[in-house]
Amino acid sequence: MSSPAATPADAAKVIAERAPGFKPRVGIVLGSGLGGLADRIEDAVTISYADLPGFPRPGVHGHAGQLVLGKLGGEPVACMQGRVHLYEGTGPAAIKLPIRTLKLVGCETLFLTCAAGSLRTEVGPGRLMAITDHINMQGTNPLVGPNDDAFGPRFPSLTDAWHPDLTGHLAWTAEGLGIALATGVYAAWLGPTFETPAEVRMLKLLGADAVGMSTVPECIVARHCGLDVVGCAVITNLGVGLGDGEVSHDQTLRAANAAAADLERLIVGFLEGLDR
Repeated sequence: MSSPAATPADAAKVIAERAPGFKPRVGIVLGSGLGGLADRIEDAVTISYADLPGFPRPGVHGHAGQLVLGKLGGEPVACMQGRVHLYEGTGPAAIKLPIRTLKLVGCETLFLTCAAGSLRTEVGPGRLMAITDHINMQGTNPLVGPNDDAFGPRFPSLTDAWHPDLTGHLAWTAEGLGIALATGVYAAWLGPTFETPAEVRMLKLLGADAVGMSTVPECIVARHCGLDVVGCAVITNLGVGLGDGEVSHDQTLRAANAAAADLERLIVGFLEGLDR
């Protein structure tokens, strides 16, 4: 007889044992090459995904695979240092369980970060883009299958999926820090192949401003269970056919690392001003 599948409650129990009495307010998911922010967390408690029942272990370079709990910008946070992607062959449960665990341990807001290719030539590598809306081009949805009524309704609305007030606070923070923050619509591509020039043209016609291979499934799961969502993409390249630069995962990591300092300042500033 097979053992029962792990649940978010199982992972939340481990977190409660490792960090007794700690209740994070904000969950943060760090994308490719952006894991350095976790090093700034004060009084950190670090838990490997391997020790959290049901947490999938990332198989992509640039994703450490650990949860870091502590204070950042004066706020208690739970920071996921790395994520899994649907192109790795993981099913929807691999996306749902970590986000629902963050909900169970007390998070009210989810801050999503990612690396992305720009579909606007004026927003080039090294820029940051606040996500205002998304287009799901992955051909699936993490909520496919039986609904868990304990977390949310069968047919959740995605109106204002990316919280307008939180996005406005992010823009206000960037202006105060002198960080050039673009805004736009993020298209989620399944991957693992990068888009063709024709697909880039199609996404532009659909109204997308950037494209990546993550983030949207987590937003959907978060909204389903009542978390407010805010997000920021690090632009690592121009879409294929829009520039002469190389498009590869190594290039993505290099560009993300170069922009990480601005993203870290932005997130810390965002947290510091959260109650203003």
